[in-house]
Amino acid sequence: MTPPAYVPGHGLLTDRAVVITAAAGAGIGGATARRCLEEGARVLVSDAHERRLAASARELAEEFGADRVAALACDVTSEEQVVALYARAVERFGRVDVAVNNAGLGGTADLVDMTDDQWGRVLDITLTGTMRCTRAALRTMRDQGSGVIVNNASVIGWRAQRGQSHYAAAKAGVMALTRCCALEAADFGVRVNAVSPSLAMHPHLVKVTSEELLDELTRREAFGRYAEPWEVANVIVFLASDYSSYMTGEVVSVSSQHA
Repeated sequence: MTPPAYVPGHGLLTDRAVVITAAAGAGIGGATARRCLEEGARVLVSDAHERRLAASARELAEEFGADRVAALACDVTSEEQVVALYARAVERFGRVDVAVNNAGLGGTADLVDMTDDQWGRVLDITLTGTMRCTRAALRTMRDQGSGVIVNNASVIGWRAQRGQSHYAAAKAGVMALTRCCALEAADFGVRVNAVSPSLAMHPHLVKVTSEELLDELTRREAFGRYAEPWEVANVIVFLASDYSSYMTGEVVSVSSQHA
């Protein structure tokens, strides 16, 4: 089945200030940055890869205007860099209305052969990095009395897959983090939700996953195809917008797999 036609913007995030991690390149983060700009937002894009980030920011600024696009490299394993990211957003835009925590790291290793370093790196980037970014966003949004945070989880947080113990544990942790901090954030008018994609295709995934596994995962999808990154980004935009104003602490599956 072929993907549907690209959905045009409808002004859902007009004048909102958005911070997105892991936003360089052609993955979910890059697609989310583009969708937010198409919906009228001002966007600070961030990534640990400075060269790719600069190229992505330049492309977006040329298309949407330099006044609406900012960029700052950030390694989410560094608390100092995460704090600097949010300070930069406030300096540039005056506030942070939406935070999209997209940074994560996968890999494949059976637990019996997995090293502490393999386990620790995936958890530090995917779970603890999300915590650091969520915490920084909450501290900024608490002072404003409003804001929305959208975390990127994964269906692997619910479903078993060989070789994914570290990644599954991290993404299940992102889901639990989302639910718990949402209750706290409600006290100062901030909503926290997460998306849980199944299979969204992008160049990096092709590099780190075998063709056989990708074929198998694609066959499991009810539509018989993987998601385009912008299809996941559409759900992130929905959660960031006022259309989801009564939702917090929720994990929304973006998947055509059977539960």
